[in-house]
Amino acid sequence: MSKRVLVSSIVGVVVLGGVAAGGLALAYGATEPAVANGSARFVAPSHGSAGSLTFTADVSDDSGVRGLKVLAWPVSSKLDPTEDDMRKDVDSAVCRTVSAEKARCTYTVKVTAAEAAEMPGGTWHVSALATAKDGGTAFVSRAAVFDVTG
Repeated sequence: MSKRVLVSSIVGVVVLGGVAAGGLALAYGATEPAVANGSARFVAPSHGSAGSLTFTADVSDDSGVRGLKVLAWPVSSKLDPTEDDMRKDVDSAVCRTVSAEKARCTYTVKVTAAEAAEMPGGTWHVSALATAKDGGTAFVSRAAVFDVTG
């Protein structure tokens, strides 16, 4: 085999390999954010002290985490918010960076005795909308569940 044919073959393999690698990078590039390990806890007010609602979740994305919006709602309301609803006037969690791609986000609100008395009892859901630094979003309609009693 001549050196010219061998060099042409090697160049062809290198070019094809580069195109294939570029295609794989595009196919496996950016991912959407993920919300995991969501949990909610409601503590009713007692003995003159305020209660609280706390929601915690791990949020991750390859570009980093920009934030997490949270909405708690009673099942009896039949609210069932959508991703568009969550983009509006909804509270934000405080997100603490764990790594370049992950954050632990916590939403806490104090609940007075008067507020607790007006809250519908029963099962409640927490909906969450995560936003990544690259603008990607992930909506979880039922990121956690908790009960309000008393």
